Amino acid sequence: MHHRPSVLRRLAVAGVALAAIAAGACGPAVMASAAVPQRAVVAASFDPAPVRDLLARLPDPVVAGALVRVAGEGQAVPWAGTAGEVSRDAHFRIGSVTKIFTSTVVLQLAAEHRIAIDAPVRRYLPDLIPATYGTVTVRELLDHTSGLPAPAGIPGPADGPGWWRKSVSPQDVVRKAFAAAENHGARQLPKPGSVQQYNGVNTFVLGLLVEKVTGRTVDDELTRRIIRPLGLHNTSLPSSDDMSVPTPHARVYVGTDEVTEQSPWAWAEGGMISTAADLDRFITALLRGRLLPPAQQKLVFTVPDVPSAPTNTNCINKTSCFSVGGLMRVTLDNGVTVWGKTGSLPGWTNGVFATRDLKRRVAYSLNPTGTASERPYVLAVINSAFASAG
Repeated sequence: MHHRPSVLRRLAVAGVALAAIAAGACGPAVMASAAVPQRAVVAASFDPAPVRDLLARLPDPVVAGALVRVAGEGQAVPWAGTAGEVSRDAHFRIGSVTKIFTSTVVLQLAAEHRIAIDAPVRRYLPDLIPATYGTVTVRELLDHTSGLPAPAGIPGPADGPGWWRKSVSPQDVVRKAFAAAENHGARQLPKPGSVQQYNGVNTFVLGLLVEKVTGRTVDDELTRRIIRPLGLHNTSLPSSDDMSVPTPHARVYVGTDEVTEQSPWAWAEGGMISTAADLDRFITALLRGRLLPPAQQKLVFTVPDVPSAPTNTNCINKTSCFSVGGLMRVTLDNGVTVWGKTGSLPGWTNGVFATRDLKRRVAYSLNPTGTASERPYVLAVINSAFASAG
C-alpha cells in the first residue's frame, strides 16, 4: 500500500507507538511513554485539517471505514468526520474500552465498602481463584499487576469458519487460563504487585466479582450506575446470545468474511457497544469526578510505580502505564499527556482519550480489514487530534 507524502510525514512524526495486546482478549493499545510532568492543554483551537486529510484517503486496503470525533474547549460543537460507509452517529463494538466501564463499577463498590480494594480477590471468589493466586488483590486486578495467566481457549480463526460467532462463558475464560498455565508446568510467578502485564483475564475476574458482591448482572450494574445516570442512550452490554449491532452501524469484514454480527463473549472485558458521542460523555464524566468520590477518583489517575513486564508490549521504557482505574497514560510527542483506552474486536478498532483537564477529547472508530496493521492509522488519529493542544 502506498501513502501520499503528507500522510507519511504525519505517521513518521507521531510519537505514540502502538502494539497489539499480547495478553488481553481485545485489540490494539497505544504504547505509553515513561512518566513525565503533565502539560496542560492551552486554549488552542482544534485544527481539523490533519484528521480530515487522513480521512480523505480512506477507504483503502487496510481501513475500510472510519469515524473521528473531537471535542473540547473553544469548540461550540464537536468536530466529526467519517470515511467509507460510516455515519457520524454509528454504533460500534468498543472492545477493551469496556474495561474502564467495569473498573469504574468496581471502584464505586469499593467506595460503598462492598469490596475491599486491597483484599485478596479469592476472599470473594474462592471457587474460581486457585490457591496459587490466593494473595492477588482487587487492586492488582485493576492495575494489571496481578500476575494472573493470559487468556487461553478464546474464540479465534483457528476455530474454523464462523469463528467470530463462537462463544465462551466468562467463567470458562478464567478457568481455561488457569488450566493452561497449570498444563505448561511449574513457572516462576511474578510477585503480585511487582510488575505490570496487561491482561484481559483480570477484567473477566472483576466482572465476576461485581456479580458476586451485588447479586446482579454486570449489565444491570453498568446500566443503573453509569449508562442510565449519564444518559448514554446508545451504549449497552449485549446479552450472550445477541450478536446484533443497533443501527446505524458499519458493515465490517475481515478478509472476505462479514463479521458485523459476532458473539459478545468478551463481556465485561470487551463486549460493549457504544457511539463516539456516548464515549465522549462517559470519559468527560469519569475525568470530571462525576462517577466516583474523591478517594476513588484519585485512583483513576494512579499508575503503579513498577516495571512493565518483558512480555508487555503496551508500555514502553519498562514503565507501567495503566492506572487503577484502567486508564492508559499516554504522553504525546508535543508533551501533552492524555488518558483513555483503546480496544478492538474483529472489524473494529476504537478508542477514547482526553487531557486530564478535558480541554481536548477524541473518540474514534476504525474498520480494519485485517490485511495489514491499522496501528499507523490509530497513531495518526490520536496525534492529529491533540496536535494543536501542545
